[in-house]
Amino acid sequence: MKTILKNAKRLLSSNEMEACEIVINGNRIDKLDTVIAEEADKIIDLKGKLILPGFIDVHIHLREPGGEHKETIISGTEAAARGGYTTVCAMPNTNPVPDSKESLTAILEKIRTDALVRVLPYAAITKGLKGEERTNIKELSEIGAFAFTDDGVGIQTADQMLRAMKDAAACGTAIVAHCEDNSIVYGGVVHDGEVSERLNLPGIPSITESVQIARDVLLAEKAGCHYHVCHVSTKESVRVIRDAKSAGINVTAEVTPHHLLMTEQDIRENDADYKMNPPLRSKEDQQALLEGLLDGTIDFIATDHAPHAADEKAQGFLKAPFGIVGLETAFPLLHTNLVQTGKITLQQLVAWMTNKPAEVFNLPYGTLEEGSIADITVVDLEKVSVIDKNSFYSKGKNTPFQDWKVKGIPVLTIAEGNIVYKEDIHG
Repeated sequence: MKTILKNAKRLLSSNEMEACEIVINGNRIDKLDTVIAEEADKIIDLKGKLILPGFIDVHIHLREPGGEHKETIISGTEAAARGGYTTVCAMPNTNPVPDSKESLTAILEKIRTDALVRVLPYAAITKGLKGEERTNIKELSEIGAFAFTDDGVGIQTADQMLRAMKDAAACGTAIVAHCEDNSIVYGGVVHDGEVSERLNLPGIPSITESVQIARDVLLAEKAGCHYHVCHVSTKESVRVIRDAKSAGINVTAEVTPHHLLMTEQDIRENDADYKMNPPLRSKEDQQALLEGLLDGTIDFIATDHAPHAADEKAQGFLKAPFGIVGLETAFPLLHTNLVQTGKITLQQLVAWMTNKPAEVFNLPYGTLEEGSIADITVVDLEKVSVIDKNSFYSKGKNTPFQDWKVKGIPVLTIAEGNIVYKEDIHG
């Protein structure tokens, strides 16, 4: 099957744009030029829209198996495709947990039959994510685990983390960490700051995150392991990671769109669509996160897409689960609020959502060039849209960005040469 994408633009490293047409042959980009005069099975006129590499998100929750009322592999990958993502990495907090050869194999098989885009599953560091008995990292890595994490819970003992890091280093795989010291969380549900006082809610101190990162970077240095920090949210965490990188420690980090675009001040009332872990932090933290991205301390952006059922989120901050959805809104939100306001360039945003995560995890994706896998996202930078959770393909509607006006909606997503989303595909 030969497809030609006509009349488009592509983004150059100089942040300028040039005319671009692409020939897709099977699952590869066969030719890329300003004008292509060839016959094809299918010709798509993109009418001046922007062609980008397919987005990569190394931190999402698909909930299946065990949480299908929140999300499934089908619905989650449909949401990913609509958001322009062609590669997503699924966290292991499912039931059963991918902590054995049998459970990981079952998830890989379900992905093979159901996924609309590429899904790379994590395996757990400890059995059942309980922080006690370690999994067989070597065996799970050989089967196809993307990397290892107990996401949602921090590894509480240094001994357990060091042993896991040594196992991962021996296999050439990464330890990926949700950093949270449970002994100083104090039952918090929002950031320990002005809003926790105003709404009379228990606060999560910043130190719960940064103190565990400080421990872990030293353990990673000792183990010789690639250590990746999930959803960095505090200025202290940025400082620790910056210091560790300058010391030559193999640490990388991600930040979410919601921590870049919102602060605790956006929480006006007891609305759990603003409840996530780590929580929305202070203005100073938000500024440190952006500075960390810009100076390379933080390597890229990941959504932490975490769908929940409406009745679960309706319980308010004290009882509702942590998490918001993000796959369908990430690019337009970031383009509108960071690129169009001049805080970052479009080229920087695209790199943080494509080639940067690919480089960190040695993935052969995230580029737009002849011979590369045909993972392609086309965005409309001009059309103004309004975020409407009721139109989400995800089962989760839990977003704090309802009714935000945005520019930069993905209109076509191609994964390995196949059209997996087209703006009007569902009528």
